[in-house]
Amino acid sequence: MEYKFTTANFEEEVIKSDIPVLVDFYADWCGPCKMMMPIVDKMAEKYDGKIKVGKVNSDEENQLAAKYNIMSIPSFLLFKNGELVDTLTGAMPADILASKLDSLL
Repeated sequence: MEYKFTTANFEEEVIKSDIPVLVDFYADWCGPCKMMMPIVDKMAEKYDGKIKVGKVNSDEENQLAAKYNIMSIPSFLLFKNGELVDTLTGAMPADILASKLDSLL
């Protein structure tokens, strides 16, 4: 299951999550973001129940993007126990993203 994170639900869904969280900062106009969509969807399926996977539209949620210093998209933030533990930027192969997610488990 893929989540939609917003300023309104970020604290509850990400910071207070009892499982690790992958946050995908993207924009609808971003080519590399579109390339990553099927990969992120696959990760949401693969890690369902183990890692929460969701997206933040950086155009709509610019306060969140500013808070986490998102300068390039796609940007992937990995949270564990409410703490930001890793950041990845740009399009990447599925196996690289999966290995980062595996390290959270």
